[in-house]
Amino acid sequence: MGKIREVLPVKIFCGLLYREEAVRIRAQRCLEEHWGEVDLEAGPFPFSFTDYYFQEMGGDLKKYFLGFRDLKSPEDSCLWKLFTNSLEEKFSRDGRRAVNLDPGYIDSAKVVLFSTKNFYHRIYLGKGIYGEVTLYYSKGEYRCFPWTYPDYRTPEYINFFTKLRELYHQQLRALKRS
Repeated sequence: MGKIREVLPVKIFCGLLYREEAVRIRAQRCLEEHWGEVDLEAGPFPFSFTDYYFQEMGGDLKKYFLGFRDLKSPEDSCLWKLFTNSLEEKFSRDGRRAVNLDPGYIDSAKVVLFSTKNFYHRIYLGKGIYGEVTLYYSKGEYRCFPWTYPDYRTPEYINFFTKLRELYHQQLRALKRS
């Protein structure tokens, strides 16, 4: 029988997809009120990888990433997606999202995203939310899966997650010292 080990905390991040900078700023403030201080930001990056969001959100979309300083237990991570879904609804206009919020977390080995949609590579977490390992860390770099979204394959996104992982490891070392 395997021995149950302590689960290390993880580092939360959120991707914000939006058109209007004012909406991004307001959504970021809400995220900071809920998850605390941001210690890494990246973007905006042009988002032209799919037209999936065009009908609902329009064109000229941008993606912005936030990494949050405080480490959290992944135990209730499904609640993070429920929270961002409620924010998306809050910022909606006439039933259309003005911002799409994609929360996730990193640990030493992977980048995890959340979804309300089931698929063969997603694991049910609870409360209608699924988790997906989107990138994995091996031999000193992030690597992709066949299902990794095209934007998450870009050097800009990989660079953000690499820096976020470095911050995460600094925080883990500080925890061990304390």
